[in-house]
Amino acid sequence: MSSGKIGVDESGKGDYFGPLVVAACYVGPEHLAELEGVKDSKKLTDEAAQRLARAIQRTCPYSVVVIGNERYNRLYDEIRNLNKLLAWGHARAIEDLITRQPASLIVSDQFANPTELQKRLKSRRIEAVLESRVRAESDIAVAAASVLARAEFLRRLKMLSERFEIALPKGAGDQVIAAARRFVQKYGFESLGCVAKLHFATTKAVVEA
Repeated sequence: MSSGKIGVDESGKGDYFGPLVVAACYVGPEHLAELEGVKDSKKLTDEAAQRLARAIQRTCPYSVVVIGNERYNRLYDEIRNLNKLLAWGHARAIEDLITRQPASLIVSDQFANPTELQKRLKSRRIEAVLESRVRAESDIAVAAASVLARAEFLRRLKMLSERFEIALPKGAGDQVIAAARRFVQKYGFESLGCVAKLHFATTKAVVEA
């Protein structure tokens, strides 16, 4: 079995617009020299995250799972639990990667209930040890996964902005509510699910407007 490990993390969970992206990244001792500067993507500028993602993609085996908004909304309507939806996405990314790059250890950020991810990995007959840690992004494999997920989220958000010709900002604050209102004025409320995560409280603010 390889001496490396797989880290897994997501991006877009707290962003009203754009998909949920989960990335898994394998990091072995042979990759460390090429990963200088890689850290939790929340501590990086967008430009740095995208630059480092390209370096990680050249260096490490990885998998990225994108749950687009329409699919995300369908899954959330079925599952009604964000933790379970996250566990589903993490398990998908891990399964895709571990079939190509075996590893005995998987490191993820601490879920509200990490047993959900453990159950999903077990159902897929993945026997690697799962460690769910608080502030797991301090681990280089999780940090690399977080950078990959963030870069893909940014790329997809830009694609949605260009497709609908409306700037779709990150986050879930006042700018986001204003952009959602502009979107609804242009395309109708029934199209909002193409770009947004409808279970957010932001949707209520848009409807009330």
